[in-house]
Amino acid sequence: MAVSATALQSSASSVGIDFGTTNSVIALGHDIGQAALVDFAAPDGISSVFRSALCFWQEEDMRGGLAHEAGPWAIAEFLEYPQGSRFLQSFKSVAANPAFDQATLFEKRFRFEELGQVFLGHMRDHAGDALKSLPSRIMVGRPVRYVGARPDEALARQRYDAMFSLLGSEVHYVYEPMGAAFSFASRLSKAATLLVADFGGGTSDFSIVRVEAPGAARRCTPLGSAGIGIAGDRFDYRIMDHLVLPMLGKGGTYTSFDKVLEIPGGHFADFGDWSRLALMRNRKTLDALARLQRSATDPDAIGRMISVVEHELGYSLYDAVGRLKRSLSTQDQAHFRFKSDVLTIEADVKRTDFEHWIAPDLAQIAETVDGALRNAGISADDIDHVFLTGGSSLIPAVRHLFEQRFGMDKLESGQELTSIAHGLALIGQEDDISEWTV
Repeated sequence: MAVSATALQSSASSVGIDFGTTNSVIALGHDIGQAALVDFAAPDGISSVFRSALCFWQEEDMRGGLAHEAGPWAIAEFLEYPQGSRFLQSFKSVAANPAFDQATLFEKRFRFEELGQVFLGHMRDHAGDALKSLPSRIMVGRPVRYVGARPDEALARQRYDAMFSLLGSEVHYVYEPMGAAFSFASRLSKAATLLVADFGGGTSDFSIVRVEAPGAARRCTPLGSAGIGIAGDRFDYRIMDHLVLPMLGKGGTYTSFDKVLEIPGGHFADFGDWSRLALMRNRKTLDALARLQRSATDPDAIGRMISVVEHELGYSLYDAVGRLKRSLSTQDQAHFRFKSDVLTIEADVKRTDFEHWIAPDLAQIAETVDGALRNAGISADDIDHVFLTGGSSLIPAVRHLFEQRFGMDKLESGQELTSIAHGLALIGQEDDISEWTV
């Protein structure tokens, strides 16, 4: 039976928080086994999905002279005043990155946990009465593996603890695909072995769970997990790398002491994800790009990159990239179009081209799935259901990977963006949550 989160609020026994790289979702669990998503009256209509975004702008009347918003309100504020704003998205991606210390926004510095608390505060405010008071069981999802070449899990845990301390109660962490597994298990009417594949913005995580028949003393038992820091943001970057960055100087050359050298890839690395691209508009970076422009063989290309940074075009670029990716999930060919005062790019892209660009990423994802099976001590034949969740699970090449390994008839989907929070809230209702927490 569907129950509204507002109706559950007064008697909620648990809250599930899916803090995602691209989107975040909250669900409230009731002690009779019900869970409902929290809705937000966003500018474009009521939604249970809250974009993981922040916007900062200067406001003399505000304390510290800096105002901020989150979610769809952050996007609306940025689109109205892009030149006077600083927009951040996917900041979860730096949680385990020891190289990230602080983000400087209008000369004020923010640590990861401070950004996170600003985000949580707005998310809670926009939920209205539903989250005015929280139950004692707070379940928060975390990746099986964080983003980055050498992610520091202890650092990420420290930052998460500081971020979620805003809520005022002890927080229990659960692997994100385990939350989705618990949600899917609530649909099953008989025993089964379940693989959950959760494709987020920053990570792809896989968990295997044994589900017993309804009425069993212990309904779910986790068997094994694996994860990799490759997901939707990486797929977006592949498009950016092939269609946009060549227009901004990638692959070009510059002159140094009468030698012609290739421009180092490091100048373009910050275009790899939102968390770094949004922070490029600072004096140090712009000075470095200005020096590169003076020595570049094609200074106009570097000039376009500078304009992208100065005019805060990152959001619009990635929005165009996202539209193309979604179109290629349903069409064999789609048109990429980005138009601004300083840069215009148009190209027809075949789905086969996109699949070729992401093929190395899919190979690593496939190896990670095999690792999850090994960790669980089972084979692909032992899996009864494969639950695909997360936005990138809709990409045909991703689905094909699982069809090859497990067979099309085992694949299940639905509630791609909300199943983790729903399952986390259900886990929070268990008498003993120690089996699920990390």
